[in-house]
Amino acid sequence: MIKLGLVGEGIAKSQSPDLHERLGESLGVPVRYDLVDSLGVTGFDFPSAIQALRSEGYRGTNVTFPFKERAAQLADIRGEGVRRVGTANTLLFDERGLRAENTDYTGFISAYRHSFGDQPAGEVLLIGAGGVGRAVACALGELAVSHINILEHDTARAESLSRDLNAMGIKATCITPEQAQRELPHWQGVVNCSPIGHINHPGCPIDTAGLSSQHWVFDAVYIPAHTELLNAAHQADAKTLSGVDLFVFQGVDAFRFFTADCIASEQIDPHVIPLRTHYIEQLVSSSAQFVT
Repeated sequence: MIKLGLVGEGIAKSQSPDLHERLGESLGVPVRYDLVDSLGVTGFDFPSAIQALRSEGYRGTNVTFPFKERAAQLADIRGEGVRRVGTANTLLFDERGLRAENTDYTGFISAYRHSFGDQPAGEVLLIGAGGVGRAVACALGELAVSHINILEHDTARAESLSRDLNAMGIKATCITPEQAQRELPHWQGVVNCSPIGHINHPGCPIDTAGLSSQHWVFDAVYIPAHTELLNAAHQADAKTLSGVDLFVFQGVDAFRFFTADCIASEQIDPHVIPLRTHYIEQLVSSSAQFVT
């Protein structure tokens, strides 16, 4: 039995347990995947939670909002994605120490290419400069982005990401909500990497009046699958990429890390698209009532 986990805030409705246990069952490997939810826990201590999982025999754990940056800092060994992005969403309890990986980065690239092929990302509005925002911003650098406009209420965080991206050769600028509203019609992409739109943080992260059919829109939120932002994008005839896609592709990449010592990556490959189809049907089609 492979024991895995997810540590985050407000994760009670996460589909990660189902994804990893379902994939394990398909491959003949029993998997148990547990949730460690910090929501409502006074004095929740992230390092202690990770140590507890390790001492209880877990193979590793995924990490989500708001602990991705802390996970990278806590690690003894950092994979290429973590070194590039600066955050981690996957921790492995390696005999050499705590190892951190970032599958949001690789997962977004795979999800984008699956839906949009070789279409250049163009000029993009990035909402949210936290863990997943950093990963997606770096991934956009591999997808022919011409400029990233960062909208983030935490000015220091936004400026830090902008500096790091420019140092990588990815053009980026920090902007205000007023600038975003004014310039949105002239840009090509909109990416929401903030928690706004999640079942625990309802709402829409921007004024969507400037959306049109020239745009492509991605929302990292997948519960609900039909967020207010994606609903507005559909109404504007924009191309959309659901957080369900990132959920599946990053989850499969994490599963590869967790099971690298017992399952060859090539054995996992045939299960990826059927898994995506399953979750698109379950999370998108079944939540059609969210569309307005």
